[in-house]
Amino acid sequence: MAVMAVPADGCAHITAVADVKQPKKRVCEECVHINGQWVHLRTCQECGVTLCCDNSPNRHATTHAHATKHPVIASAEPGERWLYCYPDDGFAEY
Repeated sequence: MAVMAVPADGCAHITAVADVKQPKKRVCEECVHINGQWVHLRTCQECGVTLCCDNSPNRHATTHAHATKHPVIASAEPGERWLYCYPDDGFAEY
């Protein structure tokens, strides 16, 4: 899916997302390994891994972003169409 909206602050990381990666499965890939639980899911726009949000006990998406320096995630929740950039605290709907 192509990104249609760009944040007002012009975040270069979000602007660089040409096609939004969608989740392969609607599970947190790390929580599955540790038998953990998640609240919401996010998909890394660099490598495509789907992980849990900051409201989840393990916060795997944020941990992944900081460890790998992959800047942008997309909501993997049905009906939600937004991107978030960790380094710039940028947000855009698409």
